[in-house]
Amino acid sequence: MYNILVVDDDKEIVKAIEIYLGKENYKIFKAYDGEQALKQIKENEIHLIIMDIMMPNKDGIETLEEIRKDKSIPVILLSAKSEDIDKINGLNVGADDYVTKPFNPVELIARVNAIIRRCTKFGTFEDKKTIIKSGDLMIDDELKKVVVDGREVKLTPTEYNILKFLTKNKGKVYSIDEIYTNIWEEESFAAENIIAVHIRHIREKIEINPKEPKYLKVIWGVGYKVEELN
Repeated sequence: MYNILVVDDDKEIVKAIEIYLGKENYKIFKAYDGEQALKQIKENEIHLIIMDIMMPNKDGIETLEEIRKDKSIPVILLSAKSEDIDKINGLNVGADDYVTKPFNPVELIARVNAIIRRCTKFGTFEDKKTIIKSGDLMIDDELKKVVVDGREVKLTPTEYNILKFLTKNKGKVYSIDEIYTNIWEEESFAAENIIAVHIRHIREKIEINPKEPKYLKVIWGVGYKVEELN
């Protein structure tokens, strides 16, 4: 059973999500602000977080920044705003996905199931004794550790899955839609911005000079690839 932390200052929304996801056999933990969320994460094993952006005491963005200092738990942000800038801001601080309020319960369940599936598929939850390499880029899939040029880098679960997918298939170019459908396991929707943000974050973490990448390269008009290096 997977444990999901639901964080929202609106207790009715938390209760509704608890009912929806409880029917999917997820165990639900609850928090009503960012401080409570951080306490729940410290005290329990949490596999996925669903968190509202606008909250008292510590909002969703601030809380996510705290989480990302030492945790790579997948996070879906909830936002009452529909502007793209809010969604991009969420991705920029390490969110894996977002859902705009008011949300369709079916959509939310689908997003949750998709993240759980891909974390399971790419070994985020289950250790697999596998080393994936390209030159001095090494992914230890047993320890869920990425080492580049001798230094360890910390990635979010989605960043890890994208890099692992491209590195396992190093040398092959994948379009934005192909990356999205392989990682999210659903038809691409507004994929360009989502993939671009994640790729930029990965480059900032693994490349000495992100503007002249050694490992993760763009093939203009086609897509992205991890260079095949000895």
